[in-house]
Amino acid sequence: MTSPKIMFHGKGKEKRRSVAVLMGGPSHEHEVSIKSGKNVVHGLNREKYDVKQIYISKKGEWDTDIKDVRKLADVAFIAMHGEYGEDGTVQALLEAEKLPFTGSGAATSALAMNKYLSLRTFQDHGFIVPHSFLVTREEWERFGEKLFDRARHYAGYPFVVKPNASGSSVAVSIVKSPEEFMKAMDEAFVYSRHALIQSYIRGREVTCGVLDHGFSESAFALLPTEIVPRQSHFFDYQEKYSVQGAHEITPARFPAPVLQHIQRLAVGLHKLLHCRGFSRSDFIIEDGSPLGGGRVVILEINTIPGLTEQSLLPKAAAAHGLAFPSFLDLLIEGAFRAHHLLL
Repeated sequence: MTSPKIMFHGKGKEKRRSVAVLMGGPSHEHEVSIKSGKNVVHGLNREKYDVKQIYISKKGEWDTDIKDVRKLADVAFIAMHGEYGEDGTVQALLEAEKLPFTGSGAATSALAMNKYLSLRTFQDHGFIVPHSFLVTREEWERFGEKLFDRARHYAGYPFVVKPNASGSSVAVSIVKSPEEFMKAMDEAFVYSRHALIQSYIRGREVTCGVLDHGFSESAFALLPTEIVPRQSHFFDYQEKYSVQGAHEITPARFPAPVLQHIQRLAVGLHKLLHCRGFSRSDFIIEDGSPLGGGRVVILEINTIPGLTEQSLLPKAAAAHGLAFPSFLDLLIEGAFRAHHLLL
């Protein structure tokens, strides 16, 4: 893939662009974000970029004032996950400073981070999603274990409990008893103001990355990856980040028509939410036939997938023929294009 040249308004020649890599932040995914950020810093081509690292503490304090970042950098590369970094907060700050940045805008980021609202949006547009309902902290404190019968009636049994606005599969539980329900709900409220209760879908887990050139209409899907947990019943935090984590198979072991269907769904979700740059959607292929041709159920969409050496999206990009530095080039060029600076 040949990268187009990037020029700046008011300047008559190319220049080495300054990239501020934002990492950290007040999220339980702080450490993962640091790993993503360091990997991005290492992967950026120094012949093209002057790289600056910007660290945001767990208290949300920047080591460089955001107004100074605007003066120092031509573009911000957001390598942050979870609250603050992926929920539209930092995107809104950068939009206010008119600083180009990688990934989706503030409104899209906020919607995607809210699992319940994004799933409702998908369902309203004809996509298949799990039966889901929200429980507020106030409802939990008031009704407690009485909610177990409601959850079992509505979502079936067993069912899933997870934080509504969180990532990395933290505090996701498969509930099989009232005791497990109490523990799962308490854990979910550590990470989010709302707990999401969903039907448990039996099947095979698949994820599919999508890239674009700075606008969602240019989106194209990467090869889907099948996820086979080694230690847990699903792709939880340990399976994602431990050395002995899940077995990842790219392309996923499904017939070509199923793979193509997954890719179309991933691109459709990306476009529906007006994602920008990249996204990664997670699915369950419901048990249905010996070939795995059951329904494709959407679990969620991630607007800033992990960018560590172990992360799924960079691996899928490599399988597509995009080495990590070229993958980063694509995201940065897309950021300039989205902000009308690519000529």
